[in-house]
Amino acid sequence: MNSAESLSQKSYWVVVADESRAIVYTRDTKRSPLSELFELENPVARQKIASQISDRGGRSFDSHGQGRHTMTREKTDPKKHAAVAFAKEIAGKIAAAKHAGNCRDYSLVAAPRFLGILRDALETAGHADALQTIDKDMIGQDTTAIEKLLKES
Repeated sequence: MNSAESLSQKSYWVVVADESRAIVYTRDTKRSPLSELFELENPVARQKIASQISDRGGRSFDSHGQGRHTMTREKTDPKKHAAVAFAKEIAGKIAAAKHAGNCRDYSLVAAPRFLGILRDALETAGHADALQTIDKDMIGQDTTAIEKLLKES
């Protein structure tokens, strides 16, 4: 395969995400129309917290003295834990595509409550250098609205 063919296969990615869903769009140039490449879902983010926690911590006696206390410790919020895991999955997909040479660069459009988590995951994966970052929840919007937002920013 010559270099002209390999360049034509590289595309720009636009990742539109929140805690429960991510849609990855591709485009040939920075301004060309978007087409959906794939979608990722995080069903855990839609569950109630009570269904994610199996039970409460038990009670125990102290080894010294007569005290009794709960066995619970400071735990990470299950929704936040699921969001971090989902962000790592997204970052892994971006890192793999960049490593394989399928992605020239990428833009992020993410809900403000998820954008920081996603940035941290991308930094850990070594690909924190997004072409464009927009903190807006655009999941469920059509490609025309996303393209308009990308042009305005």
